[in-house]
Amino acid sequence: MLTREQAWEIVTSWIAGENLRKHLLAVEAGMRAYARRFGDDEETWGIVGLLHDLDYERCPSQEAGHPFVGVEYLRSIGFPEELCRAILSHADYSGVPRESLLERALFACDELTGFIVAVALVKPNKTLAEVDVDSVKRKLKDKAFARAVRREDILKGAELLGISLDEHIGVVLGAMQEIAPTLGL
Repeated sequence: MLTREQAWEIVTSWIAGENLRKHLLAVEAGMRAYARRFGDDEETWGIVGLLHDLDYERCPSQEAGHPFVGVEYLRSIGFPEELCRAILSHADYSGVPRESLLERALFACDELTGFIVAVALVKPNKTLAEVDVDSVKRKLKDKAFARAVRREDILKGAELLGISLDEHIGVVLGAMQEIAPTLGL
């Protein structure tokens, strides 16, 4: 198993873009929060969140090989198969069903983190401190806002975890607020 430091070194060697790195850090924070909530291994869940889009800069689509290229690399360095499977499962088209809580949490955190960032960026001071659950829910109803975000994935994520949408937003938002300076928000 990789350490968090080793995982971050891999991220920085594969990804140059600041925004994608911040996305990975946000998903890592959400995954750590869910690991704590569900009594699981925070380090492992965080590393899965950190590495889930490892190949996205090089392979930004299914046709380009995302997430298969990144998982192939992770397997080549001995990354545990259970964690490779979790990364594959976050893409609907991978053919890997989300069975474990880890897999469901990764899917649930992925789309929501980006949406929360979008909500923060329209706030007067562009900070996560200005964002609350209600403001996220209001923006979810506005189909013109952050249209590329798949709202059905956000709703499905909460459902897969067996919690309310409010709880889901609260968990992920709280985790992101804890690392707001790192995210630049």
